[in-house]
Amino acid sequence: MLDRTLLLLLLPIALIELGLIIFSLYDLTRPERKVRGGNKIIWVIVILFFNLLGPLLYLTVGREES
Repeated sequence: MLDRTLLLLLLPIALIELGLIIFSLYDLTRPERKVRGGNKIIWVIVILFFNLLGPLLYLTVGREES
């Protein structure tokens, strides 16, 4: 019973994290998107390896508005 409760609590967090990763990677691959530092490969690594923090960093400070 405890395992099922824990799974039900963590599932929304995991889905939000996955959605943020997918949206961030989609946004990053747009040809007209400019990023801070000019290196999209570094941002891919940050998004993928820093779980929840990576996509949030990209969305808040990584994108440059043209």
